[in-house]
Amino acid sequence: MRILIAATLLLGSSAAFAATECTTADKSTWQDPDKFQAQLKEQGYKINKFKVTKGNCYEIYGFNKDGKKVEIYHDPVTGKAVKTEIED
Repeated sequence: MRILIAATLLLGSSAAFAATECTTADKSTWQDPDKFQAQLKEQGYKINKFKVTKGNCYEIYGFNKDGKKVEIYHDPVTGKAVKTEIED
């Protein structure tokens, strides 16, 4: 019985930790990462860390133009923000 309960809890909680999915498009259609970051910097972002996630997102950690700490997941094809977290 305990094993069944533990398995149910693990399966139920895995959805909470699911990665943000941005695109299924072929990587040949993605924007150049350096040019993409340059565009964000022109918009006033300060990028401390840039990476490509398992969910095929361009993810940035840094600060927005207002100086607030941000973590943003972008679709690498369109550049659109898919998920944004801003610290107050």
